[in-house]
Amino acid sequence: MSLPKTIALIAHDEKKDEMADFARRNEAALRQSRIFATGTTGGRVLEACPDLDVTRLKSGPLGGDQQIGALIATGEVDMLIFFVDPLTAMPHDVDVKALMRLAIVYDIPMALNLATAERLVAAN
Repeated sequence: MSLPKTIALIAHDEKKDEMADFARRNEAALRQSRIFATGTTGGRVLEACPDLDVTRLKSGPLGGDQQIGALIATGEVDMLIFFVDPLTAMPHDVDVKALMRLAIVYDIPMALNLATAERLVAAN
């Protein structure tokens, strides 16, 4: 089975290296999908895997989380991989919660950590 057509990637600052490593390890599988990513996360993923089809949106705190939420609400995202840093306070925490709520409402598979992301990618 192949990965969904469109995947959204987001990583909090302390998780961006982990996201880049995840993308590098799973590049062959991710190449099957179109990827939307928040600004800095998308840049880091493209540095690690320049051949991936990544559309960079705004940085999370500047509206990127909300842009991905809108893509989920309009049916344009099939999977969300969001590496959350639970140990750092986020000034835009309400946006993060709204994004997670939309993924739940629209029944989008969502990974919030590396272990779940690896399983979602492996299952497809």
